[in-house]
Amino acid sequence: MTDATAPRRAQRSPGRVLGVVLAAGAGTRYGKPKILADDGRWLERAVATLRDGGCAEVTVAMGAAVVEPPAGAEALVVEDWADGVGATVSAALRWALARSDAAGLAVHVVDTPDSGPEITARLLDAVAGERAGLARAVFDGRPGHPVYLGADHFGPALRVVGGDVGAQVYLRSRAVTPVECGDLAAGEDIDEQP
Repeated sequence: MTDATAPRRAQRSPGRVLGVVLAAGAGTRYGKPKILADDGRWLERAVATLRDGGCAEVTVAMGAAVVEPPAGAEALVVEDWADGVGATVSAALRWALARSDAAGLAVHVVDTPDSGPEITARLLDAVAGERAGLARAVFDGRPGHPVYLGADHFGPALRVVGGDVGAQVYLRSRAVTPVECGDLAAGEDIDEQP
Protein backbone atom coordinates (compact mmCIF):
# COMPACT_ATOMS: atom_id res chain seq x y z
CA MET A 1 0.00 0.00 0.00
CA THR A 2 1.44 3.40 -0.91
CA ASP A 3 1.29 6.44 1.35
CA ALA A 4 -1.43 7.88 -0.89
CA THR A 5 -3.69 4.85 -0.47
CA ALA A 6 -2.87 3.89 3.13
CA PRO A 7 -5.75 4.31 5.57
CA ARG A 8 -5.38 7.34 7.80
CA ARG A 9 -5.88 7.50 11.55
CA ALA A 10 -7.14 11.06 11.41
CA GLN A 11 -8.78 12.91 14.26
CA ARG A 12 -11.92 14.58 12.99
CA SER A 13 -13.01 17.99 14.15
CA PRO A 14 -14.93 19.09 16.27
CA GLY A 15 -14.59 15.75 18.05
CA ARG A 16 -13.51 12.18 17.73
CA VAL A 17 -15.09 9.50 15.60
CA LEU A 18 -15.79 6.41 17.65
CA GLY A 19 -16.24 2.90 16.32
CA VAL A 20 -18.35 -0.03 17.48
CA VAL A 21 -18.37 -3.62 16.26
CA LEU A 22 -21.78 -5.26 16.70
CA ALA A 23 -21.00 -8.82 17.82
CA ALA A 24 -23.51 -9.67 20.55
CA GLY A 25 -25.72 -12.18 18.73
CA ALA A 26 -25.90 -15.94 19.16
CA GLY A 27 -25.27 -16.64 15.45
CA THR A 28 -28.03 -19.24 15.38
CA ARG A 29 -27.89 -19.79 11.61
CA TYR A 30 -24.10 -19.78 11.73
CA GLY A 31 -24.03 -22.40 14.48
CA LYS A 32 -22.22 -20.32 17.11
CA PRO A 33 -21.71 -16.67 18.05
CA LYS A 34 -19.91 -15.01 15.14
CA ILE A 35 -17.62 -13.22 17.58
CA LEU A 36 -15.90 -16.64 17.82
CA ALA A 37 -15.75 -17.28 14.04
CA ASP A 38 -12.45 -18.30 12.51
CA ASP A 39 -10.88 -18.51 15.99
CA GLY A 40 -11.60 -14.83 16.61
CA ARG A 41 -10.03 -13.59 13.39
CA TRP A 42 -13.33 -12.08 12.16
CA LEU A 43 -13.45 -9.99 15.32
CA GLU A 44 -9.81 -8.93 14.97
CA ARG A 45 -10.46 -7.92 11.36
CA ALA A 46 -13.61 -5.94 12.28
CA VAL A 47 -11.78 -4.05 15.03
CA ALA A 48 -8.86 -3.30 12.68
CA THR A 49 -11.32 -2.10 10.02
CA LEU A 50 -12.49 0.64 12.40
CA ARG A 51 -9.32 1.33 14.41
CA ASP A 52 -6.92 1.49 11.47
CA GLY A 53 -9.49 3.27 9.29
CA GLY A 54 -9.60 6.34 11.52
CA CYS A 55 -11.74 5.69 14.60
CA ALA A 56 -10.18 7.17 17.71
CA GLU A 57 -11.75 4.65 20.08
CA VAL A 58 -13.29 1.24 19.32
CA THR A 59 -15.54 -0.96 21.41
CA VAL A 60 -16.96 -4.41 20.76
CA ALA A 61 -20.61 -4.94 21.71
CA MET A 62 -20.81 -8.56 22.88
CA GLY A 63 -23.36 -10.68 24.66
CA ALA A 64 -23.98 -14.32 23.66
CA ALA A 65 -20.24 -14.88 24.03
CA VAL A 66 -18.00 -12.59 26.04
CA VAL A 67 -14.35 -12.60 24.99
CA GLU A 68 -11.25 -10.53 25.53
CA PRO A 69 -11.43 -7.79 22.89
CA PRO A 70 -8.56 -7.47 20.43
CA ALA A 71 -5.78 -4.97 21.09
CA GLY A 72 -6.99 -1.42 20.63
CA ALA A 73 -10.60 -2.15 21.60
CA GLU A 74 -12.67 -2.35 24.75
CA ALA A 75 -15.61 -4.59 25.61
CA LEU A 76 -19.21 -3.42 25.92
CA VAL A 77 -21.22 -6.29 27.41
CA VAL A 78 -24.85 -6.10 26.29
CA GLU A 79 -26.84 -7.83 29.03
CA ASP A 80 -30.11 -7.82 27.04
CA TRP A 81 -28.52 -9.01 23.77
CA ALA A 82 -31.13 -11.79 23.41
CA ASP A 83 -33.84 -9.13 22.94
CA GLY A 84 -32.53 -8.53 19.41
CA VAL A 85 -30.18 -6.38 17.39
CA GLY A 86 -31.93 -3.23 18.60
CA ALA A 87 -30.74 -3.92 22.14
CA THR A 88 -27.16 -4.09 20.88
CA VAL A 89 -27.47 -0.92 18.78
CA SER A 90 -29.11 0.82 21.74
CA ALA A 91 -26.19 -0.12 24.00
CA ALA A 92 -23.74 1.15 21.38
CA LEU A 93 -25.56 4.47 21.05
CA ARG A 94 -25.65 4.93 24.83
CA TRP A 95 -21.91 4.20 24.93
CA ALA A 96 -21.30 6.87 22.28
CA LEU A 97 -23.61 9.38 23.98
CA ALA A 98 -21.53 9.08 27.16
CA ARG A 99 -18.52 10.48 25.29
CA SER A 100 -19.16 14.19 25.01
CA ASP A 101 -16.26 14.70 22.59
CA ALA A 102 -17.70 12.28 20.02
CA ALA A 103 -18.32 13.76 16.58
CA GLY A 104 -19.78 10.53 15.27
CA LEU A 105 -19.94 6.76 15.44
CA ALA A 106 -18.91 4.22 12.81
CA VAL A 107 -21.01 1.08 13.27
CA HIS A 108 -19.59 -2.14 11.87
CA VAL A 109 -20.59 -5.80 12.11
CA VAL A 110 -18.40 -8.78 12.93
CA ASP A 111 -19.64 -10.95 10.05
CA THR A 112 -18.15 -9.14 7.04
CA PRO A 113 -14.61 -10.53 7.21
CA ASP A 114 -13.48 -9.17 3.85
CA SER A 115 -13.78 -5.58 5.11
CA GLY A 116 -10.67 -3.55 5.75
CA PRO A 117 -9.58 -0.19 7.11
CA GLU A 118 -9.63 1.44 3.68
CA ILE A 119 -13.44 1.16 3.74
CA THR A 120 -13.71 3.03 7.04
CA ALA A 121 -11.20 5.63 5.86
CA ARG A 122 -13.25 6.26 2.72
CA LEU A 123 -16.48 6.47 4.73
CA LEU A 124 -15.00 8.93 7.22
CA ASP A 125 -13.48 11.02 4.44
CA ALA A 126 -16.96 11.36 2.94
CA VAL A 127 -18.44 12.81 6.14
CA ALA A 128 -15.36 14.59 7.52
CA GLY A 129 -16.53 13.95 11.08
CA GLU A 130 -19.72 15.97 10.64
CA ARG A 131 -21.96 15.81 13.71
CA ALA A 132 -25.03 15.96 11.44
CA GLY A 133 -23.68 13.45 8.90
CA LEU A 134 -25.20 10.10 7.97
CA ALA A 135 -23.39 7.80 5.56
CA ARG A 136 -22.99 4.14 4.84
CA ALA A 137 -20.66 1.96 2.83
CA VAL A 138 -22.33 0.46 -0.22
CA PHE A 139 -20.96 -2.37 -2.33
CA ASP A 140 -21.92 -2.15 -5.99
CA GLY A 141 -24.91 -0.14 -4.79
CA ARG A 142 -25.93 -2.64 -2.07
CA PRO A 143 -26.08 -1.14 1.45
CA GLY A 144 -23.52 -2.53 3.87
CA HIS A 145 -21.24 -1.65 6.76
CA PRO A 146 -19.78 0.35 8.31
CA VAL A 147 -22.43 3.01 8.80
CA TYR A 148 -21.58 6.50 10.09
CA LEU A 149 -23.96 8.32 12.42
CA GLY A 150 -23.01 11.86 13.36
CA ALA A 151 -23.42 12.70 17.04
CA ASP A 152 -26.55 14.75 16.29
CA HIS A 153 -28.26 11.44 15.43
CA PHE A 154 -27.38 9.49 18.59
CA GLY A 155 -30.41 10.62 20.61
CA PRO A 156 -32.99 10.47 17.81
CA ALA A 157 -31.78 7.02 16.69
CA LEU A 158 -31.84 5.78 20.28
CA ARG A 159 -35.54 6.63 20.47
CA VAL A 160 -36.23 4.34 17.47
CA VAL A 161 -34.06 1.27 18.11
CA GLY A 162 -34.92 -1.60 20.43
CA GLY A 163 -35.79 -5.29 20.34
CA ASP A 164 -35.51 -6.51 16.76
CA VAL A 165 -35.46 -2.95 15.42
CA GLY A 166 -31.92 -1.85 14.69
CA ALA A 167 -30.85 1.41 13.08
CA GLN A 168 -32.29 0.49 9.65
CA VAL A 169 -35.68 2.07 10.37
CA TYR A 170 -33.97 5.30 11.41
CA LEU A 171 -31.65 5.29 8.40
CA ARG A 172 -34.51 4.68 5.95
CA SER A 173 -36.25 7.81 7.24
CA ARG A 174 -33.21 10.04 6.64
CA ALA A 175 -30.98 11.16 3.79
CA VAL A 176 -27.98 8.85 4.04
CA THR A 177 -24.92 9.47 1.88
CA PRO A 178 -23.92 6.27 0.05
CA VAL A 179 -20.16 5.72 -0.12
CA GLU A 180 -19.30 3.21 -2.84
CA CYS A 181 -16.75 0.65 -1.66
CA GLY A 182 -17.38 -2.21 -4.09
CA ASP A 183 -13.86 -1.78 -5.45
CA LEU A 184 -12.47 -2.55 -1.98
CA ALA A 185 -14.51 -5.57 -0.83
CA ALA A 186 -17.68 -7.58 -1.43
CA GLY A 187 -19.06 -6.44 1.93
CA GLU A 188 -21.38 -9.44 2.27
CA ASP A 189 -22.58 -10.62 5.66
CA ILE A 190 -21.83 -14.29 6.25
CA ASP A 191 -24.80 -15.90 7.97
CA GLU A 192 -24.01 -19.60 7.51
CA GLN A 193 -20.85 -21.66 7.68
CA PRO A 194 -19.59 -22.94 4.32
